[in-house]
Amino acid sequence: MPATPDLTVPADLLPADGRFGCGPSRVRVEALEALAATGADLLGTSHRKDRVRDQVARLRRGIAEVFDLPDGYEVLLAMGGATAFWDAATFGLVRGRARHYVFGEFSGKFAAVTAEAPFLADPDVVESRIGTAPTVTPAPDDVDVQALTHNETSTGVMMDPVRADDALVLVDATSGAGGLPVDLSQVDAYYFSLQKGFAAEGGLTVVIASPALLERIDELAGGDRWIPPFLRLSTAVTNSRKEQTYNTPSVSTIFLAAEQTDWLAGRGGLDAVVADQRDKAAIVYDWAGERDWASPFVTDVSERSLVVATIDLDDAIDADLVNDVLRANGVLDTDGYRKLGRNQLRVGMFPAVPASDLQAYVATVDWIVDHL
Repeated sequence: MPATPDLTVPADLLPADGRFGCGPSRVRVEALEALAATGADLLGTSHRKDRVRDQVARLRRGIAEVFDLPDGYEVLLAMGGATAFWDAATFGLVRGRARHYVFGEFSGKFAAVTAEAPFLADPDVVESRIGTAPTVTPAPDDVDVQALTHNETSTGVMMDPVRADDALVLVDATSGAGGLPVDLSQVDAYYFSLQKGFAAEGGLTVVIASPALLERIDELAGGDRWIPPFLRLSTAVTNSRKEQTYNTPSVSTIFLAAEQTDWLAGRGGLDAVVADQRDKAAIVYDWAGERDWASPFVTDVSERSLVVATIDLDDAIDADLVNDVLRANGVLDTDGYRKLGRNQLRVGMFPAVPASDLQAYVATVDWIVDHL
């Protein structure tokens, strides 16, 4: 690979904040300042006492407000990120067989877990070509869980979570939640880690659970299947209703996410935020469409993510070199997903990233390409 050229981007061209990663994503400085202002009152105190439980309640209440939950739906907190939740769901939600819709690296991971479970039938896997979204259809009669992914972080493709039959609908929304539209009446488990749209850190999963999902948790928890204690979703239900978690959580993660939910609610809730996301995404996609050396990777406009933009560059322009120059100038983490293996930029456009920084980002890339 050629050496990175010594290029200094004019300061007035650069984004005010150079963080554009797709996970973990940008944490708002205001939220960090609010955390710092708690001083000795929060961090280092018991997670079973009111100071921390009040923050758990604040987060659960904020999630319910942002998403305007349907009647009977509950907000659960499960220890571990979405990766741990796949294990918990395999033990505690899939009764016999799951169907998985696979269209990238992350949507395939849950399918790999249920395929290895000795107490489940082999999953039914529906795959679509990389860069496209699959269509949700009725599953075979022995399928009791339909597993969807709202936003495929590796490719920048979003799909519409819909219900096609009587199976439980589980939606991995880790990179989509808070930035993409969703009709929760179509979903039984809308689950996500907090290090992307909710501008916090990893290690905790939020599950928006329908009444049907809560019934399935009770059913399998009371059956003959052994479930590791850490992965028992019935324990997550019990503890969430007490405004706490099974074991010690990252209190900073809870606090930062609660700051973000308050901020999202103050902007008008999910519908208003999604409208802003559409405008922000247009900045990046329109810019790429107007360049003869760049193009959106996802060709179907309706499937282009509002939170993760993937932009192919002409082979004559080395995306790794562009990203090296960006990083040297304080603009971070817009490398393409490594396993996709494309000459590509991947830009996090989560709610904490303002339109002005995205405009500055594309102007900075223009400057770099002109000077390479």
